[in-house]
Amino acid sequence: MRFANSLTLRSLALTTAWFAIALLVIAVVISALYRNAAERGFRQLLQAEMFNVINSVSIDDQGELKGSPQLGNLNYQQPQTGWDWVVDPLYDKSKKSLQSPSLGAQDLPVTPESEVPYDGNYRRTYIVRDDNNNDLAVIETVVVMDEKDRATRIRVSGNRDAVDNDVRWFSQRLYIALALFGIASILLNGLIILWALRPLDRARVALRHISEEGEGEMRGQFPVEIQPLADEINALLANNRAIVERARMQVGNLAHSLKTPIAVLLNEAQGMAEKEGKLVASQVVMMQAQVQAYLNRARIAAQTESVLTRCEAEPVLERLVRVMRRLNPEKSFVLTCEPGLLLATEQHDLEEVVGNLLENAARFAESEVHVSAQRRVDAGVAGDWAEIIVKDDGPGLTPDEIRRAMKRGNRLDESGAGSGLGLSIVDDIVQAYGGRFELTGLEDSGLHARVVLPAKSRK
Repeated sequence: MRFANSLTLRSLALTTAWFAIALLVIAVVISALYRNAAERGFRQLLQAEMFNVINSVSIDDQGELKGSPQLGNLNYQQPQTGWDWVVDPLYDKSKKSLQSPSLGAQDLPVTPESEVPYDGNYRRTYIVRDDNNNDLAVIETVVVMDEKDRATRIRVSGNRDAVDNDVRWFSQRLYIALALFGIASILLNGLIILWALRPLDRARVALRHISEEGEGEMRGQFPVEIQPLADEINALLANNRAIVERARMQVGNLAHSLKTPIAVLLNEAQGMAEKEGKLVASQVVMMQAQVQAYLNRARIAAQTESVLTRCEAEPVLERLVRVMRRLNPEKSFVLTCEPGLLLATEQHDLEEVVGNLLENAARFAESEVHVSAQRRVDAGVAGDWAEIIVKDDGPGLTPDEIRRAMKRGNRLDESGAGSGLGLSIVDDIVQAYGGRFELTGLEDSGLHARVVLPAKSRK
């Protein structure tokens, strides 16, 4: 999977395969060409040696062959080398043949003329195997030696091992040279690919900074092939910011426009009879809280899709805990937060969620409230998530009381002020971000409030 998704690995694999195939083809072609050249040179050498023998042999007055060809190859002087020459007197079979010292008592095999005929120059070439299992290339011709039309058959042989050994020596060194060249080329190509893809890595880093650091645009110089993409991303980010700002402005305008009629209703309720006025006032307060909750949802919905939405958890939680310590000096507040924890939420929303939970915990706690925040590891849940837990050492709640507490407008503590919407607001905000909010804790064991919110990875 990593190979399929990596442009670098795919480029390296494809170029490596191309180099390997190209070098293999080059090696085969060059070896074949060198063998052809070696074969041609070998034949030319035998032909030259044959002309040397022709020029060195004659017929004396008694009709005997005479002459001592001095060929350049010393193998003609050593036995069983496969380098031989023979002059046969065709004019008189009773006369002795003239041959090289390398033949000794052996004879040079002859291929019948019916199998390999003479060409237009009265020459032929064929392959034979001698008594020493040497593959020999033989060049043969018939020459008229004098004015008496006395003809001789001249044969010159060469050991083909010389060609094979020469080609093998050349091929080995060719393969080594091409292998070294291929390795160097692959390494150089890898460096070139990595260098060429560095702008993509810079673009990735720039995008990470947008996601993690909240930068408003992709910064840096990019090649002409990547710059249009960077410009489009920057334009998309700018449009995203504009949409979020418009949403915030509209929510703010709506909230502002509702303040006056709600205030009028509250004022009118004070002038009404006690029973009716109290009922109207409570409903107006409820309406005000509900309107605010839905306005929060609308605002969050406009933010959650933004790549710029981010919040550093630790400083926000530390500030909230400091405030609660001042407001509740008789109680202890303990904070444990994973360093560098980054949430994909707005700071205001995180303050709203944790602030409501801390106020609730401080109200019911006997002496101590614990707050913890850490990255959530859950293989069954896609994406990055963080878990925030607020727990107190108070009396706790029964399951039925927990269900009632989660309902909008319900209050378990009627002694203090409030609308009973704190936990509902927490649930609204958490759900708007796609998270989860739950209360746990049996009687006499304290209440545990657990919030799961989306997090951002630091890569």
